[in-house]
Amino acid sequence: MKPLYIFLFFISLVLLPFTGVAQSKSKPKSKAQLEKEKNENLKRIQEANRVLQQTKVKKEASLGQLNAIQEKITVQKEVIGTISKEIKFIDSDVKETESIVVALQNDLEQLKAEYARMVYAASKTANSYNKLMFLFAADSFNQLVRRMRYLQQYSEARKKQVEQISKVQTALGGQLAILESKRREKQGLLSKQLVENKNLLNLKTQQDNVVQQLSKQEESLKKEVAQRQQAVKKLDNLIADMVREEMERAARAAREEGRKASASPNKITLTPEAALISSNFSGNKGRLAWPVSRGFISQRFGRHNHPVLKGVVVENRGIDIQTATGESARAIFEGKVVTVASVPGMNNIVMIQHGEFFTVYAKLKSVSVSEGQNVKPNDPIGSVFTDANGTTELQFQIWKNSETLNPEGWIRAK
Repeated sequence: MKPLYIFLFFISLVLLPFTGVAQSKSKPKSKAQLEKEKNENLKRIQEANRVLQQTKVKKEASLGQLNAIQEKITVQKEVIGTISKEIKFIDSDVKETESIVVALQNDLEQLKAEYARMVYAASKTANSYNKLMFLFAADSFNQLVRRMRYLQQYSEARKKQVEQISKVQTALGGQLAILESKRREKQGLLSKQLVENKNLLNLKTQQDNVVQQLSKQEESLKKEVAQRQQAVKKLDNLIADMVREEMERAARAAREEGRKASASPNKITLTPEAALISSNFSGNKGRLAWPVSRGFISQRFGRHNHPVLKGVVVENRGIDIQTATGESARAIFEGKVVTVASVPGMNNIVMIQHGEFFTVYAKLKSVSVSEGQNVKPNDPIGSVFTDANGTTELQFQIWKNSETLNPEGWIRAK
């Protein structure tokens, strides 16, 4: 009987939430987390699809279309990866449940065999005469008492054995039901994975078609790259001038107020209030709001190969965020508007100061703030421009003094 009790204790541990046991080691994502991640990615695909439809105002292929398709492909791969993790999670759970079922079946067989032996032994003393003979054959009164106690305990043991068999049968039935449910769930996920893989192949076909169409527009694309480079250079010069002017202004104000100016010519002299804002901005790294309510990063920070033109490298001082037509740009943190200007190729721009940090919002159709205005997080600053191809894209930058930073490391991850 001891192995049974040990096994039942083991069962009570195994039946605890499986994810809790697994997370104590490598902390994998739970089933609920994987499901949430998958649903969020499916929403991102819907969002990218909405943006893609808006870029199809012309039959001619555009980089905006290509960016939206590439975003869908990226997220589609994440969806498929999440489903694979869910399947592995269920496989592990199924394996664990199967081991429980086998152990319960073995234990049930052992219990039934033990009970059969007990019934057979009891049959030898089934009638009252045999029981009396067994009792009166005792050599002493004490032995008689022990034999009476033995017969009573033996009868109780048989009842308990029946109860244990019933409990194990119930547990076995429950585990078999769980096992069947998990197998059905796995089959559903496999079917879903097949559909998503097919969707991915379709997206890659769309991508290839758009790239082929764009390849025929090589001259116009090269012209577009050259125009962008000129616009980026003008924007960089404007931002650098404004940062330098702000450094000089802050240094003059510090001298006039009798405060000690910064010893470094590359840093802004901050008032106590500005220093607090700067510290709070830095302390929220990775948690800052997005400059638009929806959209995706269509071009990342740094140097990248052109998606179509071979041998052409483009450089981005910030990130481009492709979004929906009519979308508003918004401040990502509290600060003061220091520049509202217009740059050819970048349309309207807004520059907001947050202590020694600056955020820049370019490619705006219109601006709803003015220089010197204080803003709070999520305050609208203007609407994002939509080009002739239906591509709505915001150029967003973060500077610390005269140094450009990668915005992806500062805003919240989607």
